[in-house]
Amino acid sequence: MPELPEVEVTRRGVAPHIERRTVRDVVMRRSGLRWPFPPKLAQLLAGRTVLGTGRRGKYLLLNFDHGTLIIHLGMSGHLRVLPPGIPPAKHDHFDLVVESAQDGIQVLRLTDPRRFGAVLWHSHEEGALEHNPLLLGLGVEPLEAGFTGKLLYDQTRQRSAAVKQVLLAGDIVVGVGNIYCSESLFRAGINPKTPARRISLARYEKLAQAIRDVLLEAIVQGGSTLRDFISVNGQSGYFQQTYFVYDRTGIPCRVCGTPIRQIKQGQRSTFYCVQCQK
Repeated sequence: MPELPEVEVTRRGVAPHIERRTVRDVVMRRSGLRWPFPPKLAQLLAGRTVLGTGRRGKYLLLNFDHGTLIIHLGMSGHLRVLPPGIPPAKHDHFDLVVESAQDGIQVLRLTDPRRFGAVLWHSHEEGALEHNPLLLGLGVEPLEAGFTGKLLYDQTRQRSAAVKQVLLAGDIVVGVGNIYCSESLFRAGINPKTPARRISLARYEKLAQAIRDVLLEAIVQGGSTLRDFISVNGQSGYFQQTYFVYDRTGIPCRVCGTPIRQIKQGQRSTFYCVQCQK
């Protein structure tokens, strides 16, 4: 599944091609993906200008003067910017067609083979965007100033669950998915099975910094391409080439040489080094 770095790479890739552009058409080739497409979306957006792009966790946000288009890439989705006239392939389910005097017509195309993604609409009449049901319970953004080790420490004093599970829950910090959670815990030297409430403030400060570093490095390297993710220009990310633990079961640790272990936590695979992570 595309995680925060992949969504941020996508946002940065599409922004120059759609911001301040006028929507010419909306093409929906099925009734919906994970949820139905908004009714009369083409009428809602035709002639309107994309004022800017944003991201909340793993949700991509396209801002208009009367609301926000919310896009989720699901398990296997990606967005590309294409010139007009390219025929859609089997899994190309949604197009946002925009135009400007400088660049002419361009097509933002959503490809989603497994159809777990989403294209939804939140109008200003529904209230503030942060009150949207999909965004309401999300924690702080890990790349913003409000994310600190003290926040993690304060919010976990009553959490007996394993620290990795608490991070993945998304109600304290948002967007730290399975891959980058495993990598961050390794860099911080924290065993993913450790109960969240047993971790000290000093160790949480180290973990918060590790999370920021890992996410920023992944964004610079175009994210991770494990299965289906490609960036807007069709390029693969290459952060997976620098993994310390994720998907390296049985391979010697890059630091101490101990074979990396794999366990299941909440139906997800966790990778860690028993020697480096205490």
